[in-house]
Amino acid sequence: MKNTNHIRKMTSTAMLSAVATVLMFFSFNVPFMPSFISMDLSELPALIASFSFGPIAGMSVCLVKNLVNVFFTSTGGVGEISNFILGTSFVVPAGIIYQKIKTKKGAIIASFVGAATMAILSIISNYYLVYPVYTAFMPMEAILGAYRAINPNVETLMDALIWFNMPFTFIKGMISVGITMLIYKPLEPVLKGKR
Repeated sequence: MKNTNHIRKMTSTAMLSAVATVLMFFSFNVPFMPSFISMDLSELPALIASFSFGPIAGMSVCLVKNLVNVFFTSTGGVGEISNFILGTSFVVPAGIIYQKIKTKKGAIIASFVGAATMAILSIISNYYLVYPVYTAFMPMEAILGAYRAINPNVETLMDALIWFNMPFTFIKGMISVGITMLIYKPLEPVLKGKR
């Protein structure tokens, strides 16, 4: 029985990794953000994995989707490294908290903490990893110009990250949370082999 559960967990995590990989390809631009920032829902399967099987499963989904997408990247792998860091900072805290409080309220608290952690870490990740690499391809003044076209008050990269990237990342996380709240309970018995 234990072996069967382990195989089901591995199979379900692999399936969720495949879904996350596909969702990562379907990114799209959003209004009120510079054109080089896009939205995707690839953290959604990772959050479901983290709730179903624990934070290591969620982290595994984040790793697999980024390893596959690195072969199709236009960011030299930097976008994927950042996506892995941020995705993991979202689903690991959420998974840890949900494993301790397995209620709907626990899931909401866990998801909110995960989304907030990801939003805060997005500042650090972008400031010290992503944008320093991007400036090799696009001057910082051009990057800031894209932000200033939306909000002329942006003076520094930190301004842009706090006013744009952090709220965007939080909202992106909360969209995954909202969808998870709708589909997790009906999906859980299928993932865990109870149906």
